[in-house]
Amino acid sequence: MSEPAYHPEEMMVVAAARLLAPDDVVFIGIGLPSKAANLARRTHAPKLAMIYESGTLDTTPTALPLSIGDPELSRTARSVVPVPEMFNYWLQGGWIRTGFLGAAQIDRYANLNSTVIGDYRTPKVRLPGAGGAPEIAGFCRRTLVLLRQTSKSFVERLDFVTTVGTRRGGRSRQELGLPGSGPQAVITDLGILEPDPDTGELVLTTLHPGVTAEDAVAATAWRLRVAATLGRTEEPSARELEVLRSLAPSHESNIGGLIGAARERGR
Repeated sequence: MSEPAYHPEEMMVVAAARLLAPDDVVFIGIGLPSKAANLARRTHAPKLAMIYESGTLDTTPTALPLSIGDPELSRTARSVVPVPEMFNYWLQGGWIRTGFLGAAQIDRYANLNSTVIGDYRTPKVRLPGAGGAPEIAGFCRRTLVLLRQTSKSFVERLDFVTTVGTRRGGRSRQELGLPGSGPQAVITDLGILEPDPDTGELVLTTLHPGVTAEDAVAATAWRLRVAATLGRTEEPSARELEVLRSLAPSHESNIGGLIGAARERGR
C-alpha cells in the first residue's frame, strides 16, 4: 500500500481551512491556525478577514508571519489598533466570528491547558501560558481548536485549566457568563471531533483518509464517543497542497529578497 502524497499535519491544516467561510472574520495565532487561515484566503475564501492578537485588522501577509509582532502583519493590514482596543472593542464587542486555538492538553469538554504540565507550583514543563486564549474562547462567536491527537494531549483531566470549552465543573458556558458558542470543532491529525449539543462532550464525527475509529479511540485518554455514522474527510486537492506548501515563513521570503537584491547590486 503506497504512502499518501501528503503529511497528516497537512491534512489537519486543510481540514481546518475548509471550515472557514468565504467571508469569515478570524482571530488567529501563529503556527497551524495561521497556516489554515492563510490557506483559506488563498483558495476558497478570498474575502476572509484575518485578525492577529497584536492588533492588525484584515491583514493580508504575503508570507507566513513568524510571530504576532511580525512587521509583515502591520505592513499589510487595513488598520492597526492598540491591543486593549482589540480585546475591549473588537473581541468583546462580538465583531469576530471565528477564533482559532491550540493547546498542550484538551479534555472531553474541550477545556484547554496551555499553562503547565504537572503541578502548577512545581511543574514538569512550563508552557507559554494563556495569552488571549481565554478571551478568544469566551467572546468569539465560535472557536476551532487545532491539536495533534495523542493520549498525552487528549487527557482525562487537565493539569491546569487555561481556557474554558463547553462545560467546566459541571457548569455550562451560559452559566459561567461566556457569550460565545464555544468550540464547534476540534481538528486533529486523525479526524474531527464536535461537541454533543446536549452534553457538550466531544464526539468523533469525521475521520481523515486512512484513519480508523480505533486509531482515534487509542489516541484519547478518556473513553471517546464515536458517532453512529462517521464522515470521511476528502483528501487534499492538488491546488490546496500547492498553496499550502508555498506558504514560506516571512524570514525565508525576506532572505530570498535580500539575496535577489544583493545579486542586483553585484551586476
